[in-house]
Amino acid sequence: MSISIADLTLKSRSYRRFEQNRKIERDVLERLVDLVRFCPSAQNMQPLKFLLSHTAERNALIFPILAWAGYLRTWPGPAEGERPAAYIVMLEDQQLSRSTVIDQGIVAQTIMLGAAERGLGGCIIAAFKREQLAQALGLPEHLHPVLVLALGYPAEQVQLVDMPESGAVEYYRDQRDVHCVPKRKLSDLIIG
Repeated sequence: MSISIADLTLKSRSYRRFEQNRKIERDVLERLVDLVRFCPSAQNMQPLKFLLSHTAERNALIFPILAWAGYLRTWPGPAEGERPAAYIVMLEDQQLSRSTVIDQGIVAQTIMLGAAERGLGGCIIAAFKREQLAQALGLPEHLHPVLVLALGYPAEQVQLVDMPESGAVEYYRDQRDVHCVPKRKLSDLIIG
């Protein structure tokens, strides 16, 4: 039975706690990246490259360079045992293009939908120390990290809630430790 795009979109949430010991093999990461070969790309340049990380050693290089959940100010990020099992580091090949922001969004969402289809959760992370990550991973000068996709089997519940009348967009954890994410109503999005 196939999953609809609506169901995949609802399953594809930003998860920040994972079953760290449930490994994700490299071939799964390769299949996720293979999806993006067919995505639209500005001027068809296809300037994004991907570094795949699924080993504890490489994951340990990436994790401390990332910032987690800015609205949860007192939460330092996932604890040992709840960290991502894998990462896909999205790189801008500046020999091909220095203007990839639209491609980044298309590609990141495609990978996350593919991950959701496989029962994985993830978080698209743009808050990290780019130069430090490039150095830690030994990247050549022309490959600039632009996004990090943290992946794993979710170890938390994420629930969409109606945005309050105040318009507050901050996600939060409720008294049951459920990660709640306010979303605007359809009527707030459509103008005319």
